[in-house]
Amino acid sequence: MHELIVSPFLDHHLILRPGNSAGLKVPEHRYVELRDAAESGSPVPDWLCRPALRQWGVELNGQSASTALLVRGRPPYEYGRASYEVNMACNWECPHCYLGLKEDAGMEWEDREKVLHILRDAGVLWLQITGGEPTIDRQFPAVYSLAYDLGMMIEVLTNGSRLHNPLLLRLLTERRPYRLTLSLYGATEESYDRLTQRRGAWKAFRRGVDAALDAGLPVELSVIVTRDNEHEIDAMYELARVFGVRTREYNNMTPTYFGSGETLSTQALTRGNQRGVFTGCDAGHTSLHVDPLGMASICKVARDKQIPLLAEGLAGLAKLGGIADKALLRQGGCSGCQLSEQCSTCMPLAQRYRQADAPLGSYCQHSPKEVTTP
Repeated sequence: MHELIVSPFLDHHLILRPGNSAGLKVPEHRYVELRDAAESGSPVPDWLCRPALRQWGVELNGQSASTALLVRGRPPYEYGRASYEVNMACNWECPHCYLGLKEDAGMEWEDREKVLHILRDAGVLWLQITGGEPTIDRQFPAVYSLAYDLGMMIEVLTNGSRLHNPLLLRLLTERRPYRLTLSLYGATEESYDRLTQRRGAWKAFRRGVDAALDAGLPVELSVIVTRDNEHEIDAMYELARVFGVRTREYNNMTPTYFGSGETLSTQALTRGNQRGVFTGCDAGHTSLHVDPLGMASICKVARDKQIPLLAEGLAGLAKLGGIADKALLRQGGCSGCQLSEQCSTCMPLAQRYRQADAPLGSYCQHSPKEVTTP
């Protein structure tokens, strides 16, 4: 199993340690030197041995570059990041979930394997594995293992309910993710079980997070704030402090990705539209999303136009840039807004809000009288 990943990443060349978010940036000629050393089976160069020991505690002196290093080739595209939704099924039934009706659908292993190779060949170095709840998918271990072995740095988004499973825990400790992001839905059993609509959810989460922390996995918490648990905001952050982990807060409830609005009633009253000004993003150009059926889109939200990867393969991804450019243009009720440069909502998400007949205040920081339309 490789110790380090050596890879082009957009305009850079990186050396990364699986399971560790810190990396090294090297000039192109060093990348070429490591590639040639791996191809010839030469020892790892001295200039890498010293920083590898200092940065990650990895002893490479005397090791063959062909075994210690996984050197990735130059991709035809620059899709450095991707999210892969392995399923839409979940063992919780959270009313705020943007997936809406969570159907258990996915590809057979051969097709998943093909999709992962396409993502690798497209240049994807940072892969987010999500769902639904990815760890309940019967092929999650195989998907995770192959992505790791192909030289991807992996983040898993999970509710944590199955992390106490010995086989799953062994997989994640032997092939470490660089980040394991667990959703936190409350600070007490009562509120947690109520929001997830599953009795025993809190106990499953606590078993999972305790097992992950005991194993030394890189856990972070996504603090989910809704109308049901906003009274426990401080307690949730205190829990994260006790765990000793970093946090991110998710508090803007959005319509489902297909534009229904039943999720909007879960918006926390104490947390309004707190998004920063939208200044553009890399969706469709250097990042992409893949759904459980192998359909590629520019992101998780904008799925109106998708590329069937199994049919079109790597070449199909060339279309995403054009799709992204059109999707991000101001259109519909937003096309004439004179304050669009201050807007906090991207156009694909604004379209979902409009499809859901959402109140303007839920996605636009300006009152109706301040918004002009053609």
